[in-house]
Amino acid sequence: MNIKLVLKLVGRVLLIEAAALTLPLAVALMYRESPAPFLLSIAIVALCGFGLSALPAGKQFFTREGFVTVGLIWIFTGLVGALPFIFSGWFATPIDAIFESCSGFTTTGSTILTDIEALPKGILFWRSFTHWMGGMGVLVLATAIVPKLGIRSHYLTQAETPGPVFSKLVPKQSQTSKILYSIYCALTLLEIACLKLAGMPLYDSFIHAFSSAGTGGFSNRNASVGAYGSVAIEMIITVFILLFSLNFAVYFLLLTKKWREVLASDELRFFLLVVGTSTAVITAVNLTVYSGVGESFRYAVFQVASIISTTGFGTADFVLWPQFSQLIIVLLMFCGACAGSTGGGMKCSRVLLLLRAIRREVHRITHPRSVEVVKLDGKLVSEATLHSLLVFLGAYVTVIFGAALIISLDGFSFSVSFSAALTCVSNVGPGLEIIGPVGNFAAFSGLSKLVMSLCMIVGRLEIFPILVLLSPSTWRRT
Repeated sequence: MNIKLVLKLVGRVLLIEAAALTLPLAVALMYRESPAPFLLSIAIVALCGFGLSALPAGKQFFTREGFVTVGLIWIFTGLVGALPFIFSGWFATPIDAIFESCSGFTTTGSTILTDIEALPKGILFWRSFTHWMGGMGVLVLATAIVPKLGIRSHYLTQAETPGPVFSKLVPKQSQTSKILYSIYCALTLLEIACLKLAGMPLYDSFIHAFSSAGTGGFSNRNASVGAYGSVAIEMIITVFILLFSLNFAVYFLLLTKKWREVLASDELRFFLLVVGTSTAVITAVNLTVYSGVGESFRYAVFQVASIISTTGFGTADFVLWPQFSQLIIVLLMFCGACAGSTGGGMKCSRVLLLLRAIRREVHRITHPRSVEVVKLDGKLVSEATLHSLLVFLGAYVTVIFGAALIISLDGFSFSVSFSAALTCVSNVGPGLEIIGPVGNFAAFSGLSKLVMSLCMIVGRLEIFPILVLLSPSTWRRT
């Protein structure tokens, strides 16, 4: 294990985070708020970053180092990202600040805050900007620096990028990162402009665009998007969170005019089918709650888009919906967005592959002599990929139930404990009952908050980088 090089990379990312902290510092100065929380944080993070970056290290860097680096970077990012919250004095304990920071960077959107609107604008800006940084991935941003170290950056992005299969848009990973962030920035700026034109204040437009881009869900209003009572704003955010839920390779294909490959995407069609079907069913079921089809559709389409994208914005309290609608919401939490997007969950490609693998197994039982393969986008899926899919599913469910078991020590109902673990691992945000769209996570114990913070990171990195980090065999010389 080349631990010195690993720490050197951690230091480089901390320097990027220190630079990012200058943006909320500028916002705080603009609104004449105290800059102390950000100045202190920048000093500490920059000092640690420069110290680690100066370590002399060899160039040996392979898959093991890549997974360990990704795991450590996300843990350190969550910890140092909590410093402005701690120094602001608005968070009761450091654990609360760490929870909020991890929720931000992992784009989960769960919060312990009970009165969001009371916080300073600089703190709220940093809170949402962590979504934007974590959405595409802090290491995707850092790969422009990594080649200078002479290492293979694809080991890092492979461990950080969500989905069952990792692929580059172009041969050079650094160039792929630039393409992804160019698309990411363009969509973010477009949403800011659309929200401003729809009547949302400019500051609020930045906050909600950052949260939409990262599919996180932090808002600067206690009632989230529902506070504006605007159909136009709701529809704009609905469209953009769905756009950010798609595999960014789709946009690259559109830019290179490869229309047929876009239309041939099985995951894209499956994602749109799930969104359309879920919206239609919930709209019909919720007619007992709302006065008409139009009103029922308005709230159904927003919440379906918000949950499947794992954004977590709210315009309605789905805890008050019929049980059938709530169960669909829970299933959407499991499913999540597309691979290669900023969304969380299991990913639609995995769900689709799992369904096709089940269909193949049923066909094998009924036709023992037949040979049938599983395909995705017209391409053969290897048995190794299907095996890793089943292992991931097993690990995913095990982590959720293990976390729920610890959270249940707080004495809440099964729905609360299970949905808390599920929403954190899937990076969704809201859960059921007291942690629904109008609730928060303040009532949980310090232990549960730490467990949920770790669950957020585990879910964002899709489990294995953290498991590799915790494995004793990782740290052996051979």
